[in-house]
Amino acid sequence: MTMQENKSAKTPLNIVVLQGGASAEGEVSRKSAAQVAAALSQAGHQATTVELDEGCTKQLLNIQPDVVFPALHGPPGEDGTVQGYLEMLGLPYVGSDVRGSAIAMDKHVAKLIFVNAGLPVVPDVRVDPQTPLDDAVEDVRNRLGTAVVVKPLNQGSAIGVTPLPNGGDVKNAIRAALKYGSCLVEPYVLGREITVGVLEVEDRLVAHPVIEIVTDQEEWYDYENRYTPGQSEHIVPAPLPDEVLAELQRIALTAHTVLGLRDLSRADFIVTDDDEITLLEVNSLPGMTPTSLYPDGAQHLGYSFEQLIDHLVHRAKNRG
Repeated sequence: MTMQENKSAKTPLNIVVLQGGASAEGEVSRKSAAQVAAALSQAGHQATTVELDEGCTKQLLNIQPDVVFPALHGPPGEDGTVQGYLEMLGLPYVGSDVRGSAIAMDKHVAKLIFVNAGLPVVPDVRVDPQTPLDDAVEDVRNRLGTAVVVKPLNQGSAIGVTPLPNGGDVKNAIRAALKYGSCLVEPYVLGREITVGVLEVEDRLVAHPVIEIVTDQEEWYDYENRYTPGQSEHIVPAPLPDEVLAELQRIALTAHTVLGLRDLSRADFIVTDDDEITLLEVNSLPGMTPTSLYPDGAQHLGYSFEQLIDHLVHRAKNRG
């Protein structure tokens, strides 16, 4: 049976696609939402796009959708807040529940769970807004050295991330990340940027083919390279040894499971020239924009974008 044949029967549904909000990733969210709404319409569903603002509760109660698709990125749409809100309204929704969403969004807590599961992560230093900056910089230097990456604790799309492969102004990088709340500092790992999606199909988890992300030399997969057409190349499957590909998929599936995620996720990695794997983080609501990685992986798994979105809303509807 092909993956296309294995998808849910096409019953037309009334869907609300939540978008935007006050997140730093609001514009990315709106691009994802536009793609999702178009795919739902093509699949025969009634799709209404609703902005996550003070008027959305009234709209949701008026529409009474069969399913809500949160095409949201970053807090409050990806950290469990919106998920709890939708559960209070009694509305089925695509994606992980409150607990899974909250844990996955907190990079520090997620890494503690990964360590407990024996997954390969690098050490880190957590810096909170109340931490004296000079103390934080000294702690980073003593524990991690000078070649580091500074990233906000609960943002996506590389927002607020500063890589310092050759050292540099760690204090300023931390200061920039703290604009979004607490942050993590990790040792810089030189290697290939890799991602692996996970999709729940019936009662089993399926790993996408492994994708390598290639950008121009001396660049990395930052915000501009993620969302500007032609700025990055997605190689599927990644040109890595078979045993490394299998291990990346195993880690992605394990991470999805130990975080308690649901429906879909995407794990991001660095793989060195010696094929050493570092798990960076797991996204519980991967992007669905025209340049996003998750739809590419699903397509190579056997799902067109329309079939993928149809599959996800039917899972949510059947879950109730």
